[in-house]
Amino acid sequence: MINVLIVEDDPMVAEMNKFYVEQVEGFRCAGWARSADEAMTQLGEHPFELILLDIYMKESNGLELLSAIRRSSIRIDVIVISAASDKDSIRDALQNGAVDYLIKPFEFERLRAALSAYKEQYFLFRSQDSLDQSELDKLTGYRKGDFAAQELSKGFTRNTLRAVWTAVEKCNTASFSTEEIAALSGISRVSVGKYLAGLVDMGALDGDVTYGTVGRPVQRYRISPRGSSVISKFI
Repeated sequence: MINVLIVEDDPMVAEMNKFYVEQVEGFRCAGWARSADEAMTQLGEHPFELILLDIYMKESNGLELLSAIRRSSIRIDVIVISAASDKDSIRDALQNGAVDYLIKPFEFERLRAALSAYKEQYFLFRSQDSLDQSELDKLTGYRKGDFAAQELSKGFTRNTLRAVWTAVEKCNTASFSTEEIAALSGISRVSVGKYLAGLVDMGALDGDVTYGTVGRPVQRYRISPRGSSVISKFI
């Protein structure tokens, strides 16, 4: 069993996460900490393999805890589950070794996918002394013939992709629409829509449909947790 420590100061959210974790075969919620100090104490007293970590807590900041764990050389993996959707928080978490990042509110299937991918990695590392390239590619999500190899040869250009992504990074809101990126980039709305859809296919963006005051659906986008690392391969 993979022992999970939930670090979350809201008891109701912690209980919900515990319920979700234990719906996935191979995982057991073995502890709950309300703060960074409680988490460090439990890490010193009990064996855990994985932390589900919130960032915004009343008494502490999850990113500071993650940094402290890395400085202490504690061998444990971390999946961040947080309402923090700003680029700096996401970048800091990933640079400090978070294996995944889920933005609240999330669907159970997204957490199931994160845990399933982690379980595969966990047992692979413990069953083999070395990996071949195909096994490593599977863990890192590399796919042959992905967006760069296929879509860019069918009307996509690196210059336009770079311009759209620059506008995405300049956007000061957590999510954005095709119209907003078109205005920032100076590229037509139709072209921007095509590139944003392509960025979703790449895994650089996540897309959601929202409804305005008159009920008209609007497609909005946000940078995915691995967006910066994905796009860096193409621009």
